[in-house]
Amino acid sequence: MNILDILAKRRDGGVHDAEELRFLARGAATGEIPDYQLSAWLMAAYLRPLTLAETAALTVALADSGRRIDLSDLPEPLLDKHSTGGVGDKTSLVLLPLLAACGVTIVKLSGRGLGITGGTLDKIESVPGVRTDLTPEQAKEQARRIGLALCGQSPDLAPADGVLYALRDVTATVGSLPLIVSSILSKKLAGGSPRVLLDVKCGSGAFRSDLQEATELAVALRTVGSEVGLQVRPVITDMDQPLGRTVGNALEVREALEVLRGGADSRFARFCLDLAGRALALCGLDAGAAERVLRSGSAWEKAVRWLEAQGADLRRFDEGRGLPIAPVVREVPAPTSGWVRRVDARTVGSVAMRLGAGRLHKSDRIDPRVGVESLVAVGDRVEPSQPVFGVHAASDVDAVRAGESLLHGLELSQAPVEPRPTVLLEP
Repeated sequence: MNILDILAKRRDGGVHDAEELRFLARGAATGEIPDYQLSAWLMAAYLRPLTLAETAALTVALADSGRRIDLSDLPEPLLDKHSTGGVGDKTSLVLLPLLAACGVTIVKLSGRGLGITGGTLDKIESVPGVRTDLTPEQAKEQARRIGLALCGQSPDLAPADGVLYALRDVTATVGSLPLIVSSILSKKLAGGSPRVLLDVKCGSGAFRSDLQEATELAVALRTVGSEVGLQVRPVITDMDQPLGRTVGNALEVREALEVLRGGADSRFARFCLDLAGRALALCGLDAGAAERVLRSGSAWEKAVRWLEAQGADLRRFDEGRGLPIAPVVREVPAPTSGWVRRVDARTVGSVAMRLGAGRLHKSDRIDPRVGVESLVAVGDRVEPSQPVFGVHAASDVDAVRAGESLLHGLELSQAPVEPRPTVLLEP
């Protein structure tokens, strides 16, 4: 088989068979196909999108380019969860122990944040002592023992996707729907779980800002997932405003722990319970069990076992020496009265990133202490000088600049505004 023939076929609008896509993925993983030819194929695939059958075949080929984790010897039901990323999205930190307390087994492979999108690994690593460098064998042993494990993706899982993903980022081909779908699902296929709850974010702080585009992505993920043997349940959720009160690594962990301690009345907590109910239904379990284990304390007990299993010393939390705290904390007052019409997620995420809570480049270092608190949500009534944001910064200068920038993302109305739903639809 010849890469030039594959390139020509894609260029001319032909249809690849599964063997050609396996050849492409294998060559990407081993380096036998050079970057310039892979880049040429990506651009051709962007201009002449892959069919459903091709997307499914590429998904399998990417998953088979490395190791697949076999979870078949773990207790059923098995579930994985994926979010397309957003501002303040710490849902996995609540959802994993919540579902494990309901009897679901989860081995979740997570990534790091880039840009305004926070990474779950960065967040949980702000807990002193926690390690996420578990091998697949260690993750499976922990999941067998306590029901869940969270770790970074091993480089030998879908390695071809890692190569193509990096090239898409520098060849203006990120927006290709079939390439997005195959990238997401290949990692889920390699991860070993037969069921996946997919949280597709939509709004200013998401990869997909348009509801129609988000719906197309969700439907494609479900359809291709079914073609490759995965039960995929997609949900489209709001990312026009930050998810929850906090944006920033230690701040988000603190908010997640508050929910797990029984704080079920916030917008974020209700969202977590909603997703948990959908995940339990996907597993054939009682959707109402999530709220029961949260209110009974079982979810908190599971979270404690999980964090301790991955290295956390929770005695430090009881002694007040737990999560890192920023040296400067400042409130940002409302400039006038009114109802909150908009808390722009992209603005809040950008400010948090500049404070040091995120990274513009993969090599940037994260400051786990810093971030932003969004003290109001769409539909709230505010009065003059009422705090609308809290800034957690490394210096006074950073705090002042952040406060000024955050107000650009706040819009007030002189007429009442309806609160925005968190779950927009399930296609």
